[in-house]
Amino acid sequence: MRHLTIFGFAVVFCTALATSVLAGVVAKIDVSEQKMRVYSNGKHVYTWHVSTARKGKWTPRGTYSAKWLARHHKSSLYNNAPMPYSIFFRGNYAIHGTNNTSRLGRPASAGCIRLHPEHASVLFNMTRNVGLKNMQVVIRD
Repeated sequence: MRHLTIFGFAVVFCTALATSVLAGVVAKIDVSEQKMRVYSNGKHVYTWHVSTARKGKWTPRGTYSAKWLARHHKSSLYNNAPMPYSIFFRGNYAIHGTNNTSRLGRPASAGCIRLHPEHASVLFNMTRNVGLKNMQVVIRD
């Protein structure tokens, strides 16, 4: 009988875990393509051009959870550069809007992932709606 109880708990736990993953937002960044694909509830909803790190700089690779949001952030490292709709995922690294939209689609940042401000606003609001723990950033070459 005890085995059935443990099995039942495992089924409920795994079902809840799978549901929470599907209920989230995933931003997949392909550095070689300079594109972001956004998934909501497991479905592809947007593809946007981005700018990742320019020569001599670095954008981290891997999978991260969103850590904090800042609607009107300014860089403390780069002359108070505006970083609207920032979604921070690894220390000082963030996905954020840029006023340098002509550079989207090719490397131009100091390491962050830059988006058109309208797209950054959409992603920011999606993240706020699902909660930080339900937002993932996946960066690959």
